[in-house]
Order: sequence, then structure tokens, then C-alpha cells
Amino acid sequence: MGETRSSKLKLYGFNNLTKSLSFNIYDICYTKTDEDRKKYIEYIDEQYNSQRLTNILTKVTEIIGASVLNIAKQDYDPQGASVTLLISEDEVPLYVVDPSCNRGILTPIRKNIVGHLDKSHVTVHTYPESHPQNNICTFRVDIDVSTCGTISPLKALDFLIGSFDSDIITIDYKVRGFTRDMDGFKHYIDHDIDSIQNFISEETLNKYNLIDMNIYQSNIFHTRMMVKDIDLPNYLFEIKEEDLSAEERNIIIDKLNSEMTEIFYGINLSNK
Repeated sequence: MGETRSSKLKLYGFNNLTKSLSFNIYDICYTKTDEDRKKYIEYIDEQYNSQRLTNILTKVTEIIGASVLNIAKQDYDPQGASVTLLISEDEVPLYVVDPSCNRGILTPIRKNIVGHLDKSHVTVHTYPESHPQNNICTFRVDIDVSTCGTISPLKALDFLIGSFDSDIITIDYKVRGFTRDMDGFKHYIDHDIDSIQNFISEETLNKYNLIDMNIYQSNIFHTRMMVKDIDLPNYLFEIKEEDLSAEERNIIIDKLNSEMTEIFYGINLSNK
């Protein structure tokens, strides 16, 4: 992963590069009845409510070496949740913090305001999903980590992947803007990167099939990941594997594989 280029250069002013990391994480589950589908949606919605998501994003902020300025969070009816953290590269003294910022201390009487999200922020939104004509339920998590300065969102990759039941993952990383050295020369990136995979542990990579689509001249990097092995009991909700016949197990595994492959490639393979 190496040392950042900016650590070897003397910059003129602030490091204005913005590093943005975007995730789509999918958890896949098989349910047998309409009632079970409803129960799964309720279960996963509660498992990843706004408070748990806040805890995850606060840990991300700690991992990348930033400080929390403000937290706004919301659970939705009938399902889903959102959390936004406004963060800073360095600890900000209390006397210069905008009064609207809660520094992560949520109180029922404070009106939280989230602003300046073109700077450093962490956001998450969840989307539980099912359809009556399909026994497969999906739970999608969208995460964006955007930082400016020297801190890097790439440090939190393994933690984020491990924080969810990540069956399919799409990751986008983009470095925007430029910073200048003392001679006025522009630098459009301040660290070495060939692939997002460079920043994911070997142990994690071994669990997934991966493809990359990168535009190096534009500092745009894209990686897709799909879990290699389906351990059936981990995908069954309110169903015991031993209660299924061999034929039923194969049918379920085929359905899971089909759903995951479609999401991974972003195409519909066939009419179900």
C-alpha cells in the first residue's frame, strides 16, 4: 500500500484531493412463504437499524483517522435506515465547531443539521427487498465514504466488508480534484493504486470471485465481488437444511446462484 506521494512532497496550502469510496453490499436469503419473507424483512431491518449503522460508521471514522463532527440518523417506515456523519481530518476544538454540529452526541431536543457534504462525510442507506413471485430476499446496503486531505477511505475496506453478510459487493473509488506542490505543479492523485483489491486482505479476497474495471487516466477504479461458496444453512430463513430433500436443496442453490449472478453482472439471465 505504501507511503502516500503527498508525504514526500511539500504541498502549497491544503491537500485538496477528494477521495470517494462507494459500496453496494448485498445479503441474499431464501424464504419459503409470504409470512417468512415478511419476517425476514423485519428481522434484517432491525439487525441493521440506524443505531447499529451509526456504530459501524463511527468505527469507520476511527479506522481512517478522522473525527466526528455531526451525526444525523433515521429509521424509516416500513423499512430501511439512513445515517450521515460529517467528519474532519483532525480533531476540531470546541470553540470553532458550528453550533449545529452535535459531535456525535444525539439528544432529542437538538435539531441536527448536516451540511458541506462535498467535504468529508460517511453515509449509509439500507434497502430490504423481496417479491411475492420470488423466494429470494435481498438486503442492500449503500455506503459512501468521502474524504479530503491526507486521510484515506481505503483503510476501512476490510472492516466494512466484514460488518455485513456480504454476498455480492460492488466498489467504486474515485480521486477528484488536484493539489499543488510548492512550485505550483498539479498532482491529481497522492498515492499508488493499481486496483481496489490492493487494499483488501488476502483472506477476504480468497472468499470471492472478482472482476476489475478501471480507468487509470481518470483515477477511477471499480471492483465487483461475489462470494465463491454457498453454505446453504447460512442462506435459509426459518428453514432447516435437514428438512429439505436433496432435490429441494439443489433447486434452492440454483435459485441463489442465479440471483447472485444477475446482481453481480447487472443483467437478467432468464424469466423466473
